[in-house]
Amino acid sequence: MNRVILHIDMDAFYASVEQMDNPTLKGRPVIVGGTSHRGVVSAASYEAREFGVRSAMPIFKAKQRCPDGVYLPVRMNRYQEVSRQVMEILKRFSPLVEQVSIDEAFMDISGVDRLLGLPIDMGLEVKRSIRETTSLTCSIGIAPNKFLAKVASDLHKPDGLTIIPPEKVPKFIEKLPIEKVPGVGKKTVQTLHKMKVLTLGDVQNLSERELLKKTGKFGERLLALSRGIDETPVLAHMASKSISSEKTLSVDTNDKEILKKRLLIQSEMVGKRAREKGLKGTTVTLKLRRADFKQLTRRVTIEEATHSTNTIYEQGLKLLAQVKAPTKFRLIGIGLSNLVPVADIPRQLSLFGKTEPNDRSWENVERAMDAIKERFGRDAIKRGGLLKDPQSG
Repeated sequence: MNRVILHIDMDAFYASVEQMDNPTLKGRPVIVGGTSHRGVVSAASYEAREFGVRSAMPIFKAKQRCPDGVYLPVRMNRYQEVSRQVMEILKRFSPLVEQVSIDEAFMDISGVDRLLGLPIDMGLEVKRSIRETTSLTCSIGIAPNKFLAKVASDLHKPDGLTIIPPEKVPKFIEKLPIEKVPGVGKKTVQTLHKMKVLTLGDVQNLSERELLKKTGKFGERLLALSRGIDETPVLAHMASKSISSEKTLSVDTNDKEILKKRLLIQSEMVGKRAREKGLKGTTVTLKLRRADFKQLTRRVTIEEATHSTNTIYEQGLKLLAQVKAPTKFRLIGIGLSNLVPVADIPRQLSLFGKTEPNDRSWENVERAMDAIKERFGRDAIKRGGLLKDPQSG
């Protein structure tokens, strides 16, 4: 049985949710990412994109290109709420739904056509159901594997539906620009262009040895994709790969005390989310963005998985101490990855009556703090280090 995979990608998701909640914004250029010139664009409506505004662009540049745009702060809780609605709709069509981000998912409908009709009919029905429930549009790609489905969903945005049937896969691959292949970055594109590879089909003209020498292990996947092969399964209930939080500072700074306080705030957010999800991680990553927008990352892997704010913060401090650059920073963030469910972690018993490790003691305190904040609000209780935060806004 041939696989039939759908990739569903919501159109300009954050901006579209804002337009949905405030109908007066429909048809206007909406930019989500903050009202301050120091922020970064998280999403831009299609009207804003006509002015050249793109995701990850500094807000001040976006305002230069689109001075009359509507600039709004990120409302992540609202976007997550709408995202859950969309995912519940998809689960009506197939039990195999893999959410890969807040606004996109894969769905395996192999064999379901006997019950629900042809793939094109299912794609149209998915779009109709999402539009009726949320007033939002999405673009869908339908293909024999995840790779092709993802590429297809991006071909006719917004509100598109693109199908690549098995018999048309070779011709599609032959003409697909190499830069459209997911995972192929700018440097790889430059390398492949020098090798006269302009389309994915051109990869087949290279010897495997030559390809691997120039592109490393990724060359193996490129070779498989050039033959239309991608056996990656759609995994339902896929666990989070990482949990992170970051904040653009109100003023560029290299003041370590300010950076430490911001780091504590972000560590609290990451720890709380990890505890809520019942996850622990072993890799802590520090993210810094310099005043010139260049990014620095430092990471460390610890022996025992954690979701303790205290442990995350302590590791973040050690990573921050490694950064010797005198430059000022505009953003700081912290992340926890290599996540595993708490239930899957064997609990180690103490020997000779020793007390629990400091990490677990802090977790008990932090769970109590979570409960107090949940009941009385986030400002009901604070760590002493945050009482006089000069950038706590």
